[in-house]
Amino acid sequence: MMTLVPTKVFFTKGVGRHESKLGSFERALRDAGIAQFNLVEVSSIFPPNAEIISQEEGLKFLNPGQIVFVVLARNSSNELNRMLSASVGLAIPRDRSKYGYLSEHHSFGETEEVAGNYAENLAAEMLASTLGLQSHLEWDEKKEVWKLNDKILMTSNITATAVVERPNQWTTVLAAAVLVP
Repeated sequence: MMTLVPTKVFFTKGVGRHESKLGSFERALRDAGIAQFNLVEVSSIFPPNAEIISQEEGLKFLNPGQIVFVVLARNSSNELNRMLSASVGLAIPRDRSKYGYLSEHHSFGETEEVAGNYAENLAAEMLASTLGLQSHLEWDEKKEVWKLNDKILMTSNITATAVVERPNQWTTVLAAAVLVP
């Protein structure tokens, strides 16, 4: 039996604007550099031992038309002056042979920092819960990192935000973790 466990992950984000919702989504995908793939959304597991690579490096492993698995957060609106955000949070355990978590968050009216912190917090909470240590999760203000009895190696996020600038024009924001085989 063949197993499909990605060995590399890259993160990307994009913003698109168009008269149609679908058109704005397509432009956001182009802005993120992933419009040429057949994207399949998956749940939120960061694979054990997976390497985080740059988008530029990750794209070298992929071909146009290829089926590509992503953890995707997206948000769209055509309401004038509406602020949109989409964020993917990450939490990786110190023991890299264990899996980590990716979280998707999409909201209205949140800044990049607020939405990103929320997504990162979600990923850290899911990892802590899996390790049975949710009550031990704490934020280190000085280092600006999540701590969990030295069980979490790192947390981060990628977040896209935008404001709908014109009446009846759709705006889409997206953030993605792209899983590379």
